[in-house]
Amino acid sequence: MTGSEDIGTTVLRNMLLGRWAADKLSITGSDADNYAQDLAQGTYDPARNDVFSKIRKDFDAAGVSISDTQILSAMTELMIRAGNQLSRSTGGVADAAAVKLKRNLMG
Repeated sequence: MTGSEDIGTTVLRNMLLGRWAADKLSITGSDADNYAQDLAQGTYDPARNDVFSKIRKDFDAAGVSISDTQILSAMTELMIRAGNQLSRSTGGVADAAAVKLKRNLMG
């Protein structure tokens, strides 16, 4: 896996993770989409790329009773899923999504 594939996998994982966390936080619709996109965009920002800490903080603030181990397990499972999805695509939707997120963050 090249560096660009690594970042693409992480962006996709963070998007999936954001959807998982939004579900646990009872965030739905466009708010869930925005939450997931924010986590994915944070991949490119050193000040926001600690998705574990963000999710932990959000869960604690909302009183969501999920352990660190459960969050880390979800992160691992979703990284594997993201890697599998990207390995099946060759410059497809996931790569395009990563490029769009990076442009949104920079512009």
